[in-house]
Amino acid sequence: MAHVEIYTKAFCGYCARAKRLLETKGAAFEEYDITMGGPKRAEMLERANGGVTVPQIFIDGQHVGGSDELSRLDREGKLDALLAA
Repeated sequence: MAHVEIYTKAFCGYCARAKRLLETKGAAFEEYDITMGGPKRAEMLERANGGVTVPQIFIDGQHVGGSDELSRLDREGKLDALLAA
């Protein structure tokens, strides 16, 4: 199974939707809560090429984007292959 990382904030509906999709796929993920900022937020900004919205999702180090992009990958039938890698 691929290594999945997701940067989230508390009370974020998009974050909850992305995590729910990953859970339905049986994908374990490492979650970084950046609600209060800090070094993980700075790390996210650097890794996501300045992306400031959450969630920001990475699969095996590859930046996937946010919740909408994750859902699009699933609709296109590409998410399962990424998660299985």
